Amino acid sequence: MDTNNRAAEKKYNKWIVVLAIVIPLVVAVLSRLKLQDFGIEVEPLTFLPPIYAAINGLTALILVIAFIAIKNKNLVLHENLMTTAIWCSVVFLVMYVAYHMTSDSTTFGGEGVIKYVYYFILISHILLSIVIIPFVLITYVRAITNNFERHKKIARITFPLWLYVAVTGVIVYIMISPYYG
Repeated sequence: MDTNNRAAEKKYNKWIVVLAIVIPLVVAVLSRLKLQDFGIEVEPLTFLPPIYAAINGLTALILVIAFIAIKNKNLVLHENLMTTAIWCSVVFLVMYVAYHMTSDSTTFGGEGVIKYVYYFILISHILLSIVIIPFVLITYVRAITNNFERHKKIARITFPLWLYVAVTGVIVYIMISPYYG
């Protein structure tokens, strides 16, 4: 591999580590803080869950189209779609945090087997949404630093994980939406 590409990739590694740690921590902390507890009067942003679920669905669609684009050797479309998918994920996170900072969490009301199915999907979604952060960042950095062989290797892992997170985000929303207040 070209040593210039490797050096260019290496300069991003510290940021990847920092972001992979900071993003989940910030989301976890902010999602548990309520603005009302700090005397900030704000209406609950209860309209956000269907929007950020739709963004998850859009992300999944973008990932599939980007996969098709790269299989068809359309590099520019692939790159643009992947950048858009990353920005969709950022918008999702901002909306998710905003909702949870202004609204109480909704409890799943299903019973029996469906409750276990829901919690399996939810827990796997949450855990993989944390795991996927460094994978997405490393995959993206390898592409922008022209380390395409290494990019392809990790993309084979990143793509199905990210797609799973995006799709299960929609499924979690659909399953819990009847219980929103």
